[in-house]
Amino acid sequence: METKKLLVSFMALTAFLLLATALVSAKADLSTDERVYVGGVIVDPSTEVISVVEGETIPIRVIFDSLVDTSDVKVRAQIDGYNVDIEDETQRFDVETGKRYSKALSLKIPSELDDQLSDDATLEIKIFNRDYETELQNIEVRVQRDSYKVMVMSADTLQYVKAGQLLPIDVVIKNVGYNDLSDLYVTATIADIGVKRRAYFGDLVAIECNNDDDLLPRHDGDSTSTCDEDEEEVASGRLFLQIPEDVKPGVYTIDVEASSDDASASDSAQIAVQNDFMGENVISTTTSRKVAVGEDAEYSILIVNPTNKLKVYRIVPESSSDLTVTAEESVIAVPAGSSKTVKVIASSDSEGTYNFNVNVLSEEQLVGKVTLNVKVEGTKKSTSSPQANPVVVLTVVLAIIFVVLLIVLLVLIGKKPEKSEEFGESYY
Repeated sequence: METKKLLVSFMALTAFLLLATALVSAKADLSTDERVYVGGVIVDPSTEVISVVEGETIPIRVIFDSLVDTSDVKVRAQIDGYNVDIEDETQRFDVETGKRYSKALSLKIPSELDDQLSDDATLEIKIFNRDYETELQNIEVRVQRDSYKVMVMSADTLQYVKAGQLLPIDVVIKNVGYNDLSDLYVTATIADIGVKRRAYFGDLVAIECNNDDDLLPRHDGDSTSTCDEDEEEVASGRLFLQIPEDVKPGVYTIDVEASSDDASASDSAQIAVQNDFMGENVISTTTSRKVAVGEDAEYSILIVNPTNKLKVYRIVPESSSDLTVTAEESVIAVPAGSSKTVKVIASSDSEGTYNFNVNVLSEEQLVGKVTLNVKVEGTKKSTSSPQANPVVVLTVVLAIIFVVLLIVLLVLIGKKPEKSEEFGESYY
């Protein structure tokens, strides 16, 4: 008997809880005479299907009359059928009985049509607060791909590259539009260093097929199209950018653009550039000299060519009004991976300490320089030798001999000859 009473009590309690839950969940209507505008056009949910395009943001306006006086009312719009939540709702507002209200919302349509040109979705709109709720009739939505659209799926490259090398860029593009795309090109550019490369990627269909059963209806008027397994919706390729040898080290942006006559899309990547050529490739073992006034100060400048090809360098010393600086060779050719020494001479007729630069240019671009110093003091040193010059000595000796011979000759010419003695005849 007691068990029967307990069972009856339990059943009564359960019925009461279910009734209470139903009363709580069954909220009274908040609004009447609702109208929905999508993209500025009023929609009749019972007869119309709204077409929207992937990636676009559609404006929605909800107009209604309030049936009650209440606070903290919201209007919510959402689209079902996607992997992510597509919804928007208004801020809280108050309503009064019999008054008309207009609220604006917007929904961003995602791009999720991978193997379809279009698909169905449902737009749901609700006006509610904690006590009242009105759910409007669902609106059928047809989501389509954009007419012509290409996407750069990836643009991959190395983490870093050295100056003077080729930089490979692997690009993958896809047709994500409603129609086929013809004559697609991909362009890779590093604007900051002025390098650019363009490559042809061909044609892409909207949906590729493996057999005739997979073939979707064409939209070019050709109803007899058959499946072509060579047609693809994705294309990949590699471009190479030549990094200049004189580029400054740093991080640069690579811009990648896929384009045709009907569509274009872009992506970017970062690349770190290292430059071994910007190191010490102009070297002087001695940077300072001390000479007398008018004496030459000589320096040996080593020019290194670290590149993989022959380079021609021009040596340009900087002179001033008080200091003359010259290079023995103003232009030199240095083979790849080699070096060459150039002699630089500085001189001055005035005492003082002078600093000067020797610039080295290649293709009229400064590739290196050294700063040298010369201290000029005292007087000009004698350039004659302390020993007698043999030529001078021989000349003097010959001059003396010539003078002696000349004197002897004059003496001989000036001496009168003696008269001859006369002898008489003798007879016997």
